[in-house]
Amino acid sequence: DNNSQDGSLQLAKREFGEFSYLENKENAGFAAGMNVGLREVFTLRQAAWAWLFNNDAIADENALTNLIEAAREEKSAGLLSPAIFSADTEKLWFGKGRIDSLRMRAVHEIPTTKEWGRRSYSSDFLTGCALLIKKEVFERVGPLDPRFFLYYEDADYSLRSKKSGFRTLVVPGARVVHQEQSQKNPQKLYYLVLSGLLFFQKHASFWQKPYFFLYGTIRRIKNTLDSMRGRDDALVVRRAYHDFYHD
Repeated sequence: DNNSQDGSLQLAKREFGEFSYLENKENAGFAAGMNVGLREVFTLRQAAWAWLFNNDAIADENALTNLIEAAREEKSAGLLSPAIFSADTEKLWFGKGRIDSLRMRAVHEIPTTKEWGRRSYSSDFLTGCALLIKKEVFERVGPLDPRFFLYYEDADYSLRSKKSGFRTLVVPGARVVHQEQSQKNPQKLYYLVLSGLLFFQKHASFWQKPYFFLYGTIRRIKNTLDSMRGRDDALVVRRAYHDFYHD
């Protein structure tokens, strides 16, 4: 529990007393909060796997079984994600991801028909919505980067895992429905911009750094123009840029 204030922890303890609960004294963000649980299950309990799972998602009854079976079949797999569908539209929400360095974004893509027919297939990155993590990944790569308060911690962990020799796979036979409640959160845009800047700064190669600086400058100029035009989200974006360049 990441210092929730809505009584949900107390309710969970009453309704599901058989489970173990970890309580953070402050909301340290998604990455730092999840790291508390990862250390518990991997270091203290010596679990073979940890399944990060968003509170606004619902898993099919065989989802975890299919993930584990695919992981055991593909020995080099370190991170695995189910196919994730939108609860509102019933369309595929995440089936594959790609790092778009030119536009500095982590984008969702539609898998090919051939990929969809396989037990599993590779993806540039995986979403943290329902992410299965192998113990060896945590031991070799370490925890999630706590600098990502919200968003891009999953893309960062995917790239770090791949650099350490692990595959990042999507298992289409494992299915999860995502409510996407964060769409209603006014802070979403702020953290998407802030964490995106941190992600591409962290992973930019020597040759990409000049482009990163140029692109950031152009985006800040655009943001200034948007502010002058009175765009509603311009002030939020400006705050994200300010916090990134001045903190």
